[in-house]
Order: sequence, then C-alpha cells, then structure tokens
Amino acid sequence: MNLFRPYQMGEPRRDERGRLVGIDRYQDVLGRNWKRFFLTGLVTMLGCLPLAAGVGYAILSSSVLVLLPAGLLGGAIAGPFLACLYDTVLRALRDAPGTWAQNYKRSLAQNWRAALVPGALTGLFLGAAAFAGMMLFFWSTLRPTVVTVVVYLFSWLVFLVLSTLYWPQLVLFDQRAAVRLRNALLFAVQYFWVTVGAALLQLVWWLFMVLFAPWTLLLMPFVGSWFDLFVALFWLYDRLDKAFAIEESIARAFPEQAPHEER
Repeated sequence: MNLFRPYQMGEPRRDERGRLVGIDRYQDVLGRNWKRFFLTGLVTMLGCLPLAAGVGYAILSSSVLVLLPAGLLGGAIAGPFLACLYDTVLRALRDAPGTWAQNYKRSLAQNWRAALVPGALTGLFLGAAAFAGMMLFFWSTLRPTVVTVVVYLFSWLVFLVLSTLYWPQLVLFDQRAAVRLRNALLFAVQYFWVTVGAALLQLVWWLFMVLFAPWTLLLMPFVGSWFDLFVALFWLYDRLDKAFAIEESIARAFPEQAPHEER
C-alpha cells in the first residue's frame, strides 16, 4: 500500500537504526501492516457494538438512567479491544515480530484486566458526549452559540489528548493510573503543539465521519476505527519513544519482541 506518492524519488533517507524516515517510513509501515490494522479494526468494532447499542438505545429513549450503565458497561467491554488496537499500532511502529494472531492473543491476555476501568470511563465519556451532542444540535429548538460549540469541541480535544497518551502507556508498561495520567500531562506540556496536532487530526477525522454520514459508514469497516489513530501515533512515536524509552525497555524485558532493524 503506497499512499500519497506513486513512485520513489531518489534514495530514501534512513535514521541511525536503519529505518526509513518521513513519508517513506509512513508508506513502509502502512504497507507491511495494513492487513493487521484492518483485522484489528474489525475486531475493535465488534467489541464496541455493546457500547454503541446501549448508547443508541439511551439516545432513542432520551434516558440518562439508561445512558450511565450502558456507557460504563459497554465501555468496559470495549476497553480490552481498544487496548489491542493501540498495541497493534505500536507493535507495527516498532517493527515487532510475530503474526497478527499471536500478537493479538498476547495483547488481549496481558491487557484485558487493566483496560476495564479506562474502557468504562471512555465509554461513559463517549456516551455522555453523544447524548449532549444530540441535545445541542438536534433536540434543542435554539441554535447553539459559538461558545457552546467551542466548549463541546474542546472537551473532545482534551479527551483525545488524554486517550492518545494514556492507552499507549497502558499496553506498554505496568503502572498505576495516576502515574500514567501524570506522564500524559508532562508529555503534553513538553510536546504541546505536536500533541494537540495529533488530537486535532483525530477530531477532524471523526467530524468528517459524523458530518458526512451515512456515506462515511461505508468506510468504517476498512479504515474507520484505526487510520486516524495510526497517523496520530506515527506522528508522535519518536517523541513517545524518547520520553518513555519504549524500545529500550521492551528489548530489555522481552528480547523476543525487540524490533527488527531495516537494512
């Protein structure tokens, strides 16, 4: 899969590890791993079905009492699948060996317990945000003000910043939640604009998916659940590796998962 550039222009650049850099690296990782992303995306969508069904029923019935348990329980079910999605993308970015089935089973076994609570909180936010969006933009007889729209979108931006920085730590390191949140905050402060840019990219992607529905539903099985995350983590990965010593820590603790260098 060679996106954005149909042919090679000159000798590709490589870093000190022998890896391609820039758009060449993007094309290389995506070309080698798009089937893994596709399969993981499908499984993630299946894992999110209880959350979507519960939140959808709560919206149709206009019931907050249904929304709260539906968001929490559905999010807890979806949490392990979200963890596996992040893990799949991160394994691809560090060139980890192993087949998709082997890595997915290993990731699910390692992360399902730790992902339950973050998944429940994620589901609660998604449900509440979807419910609030219906109230603001569809049920209300008054047009929402610019300030209201900005606050609503800003809440999504903050959520995406936290999610993009919290879940990678969950699947990579055995830490307390407070430590992950502190690390996420420090990383966001140190790499503010890059982090905000990655979150904005995901926000624009999901706005596109929502605003152009139902036509964009045709894209969901193929790229809907993983493409924006892959691009965001690709953008952040070198800084994440520098801040958290991802590849050094994994190579030390799990030599069999050490990345393959490209030569």
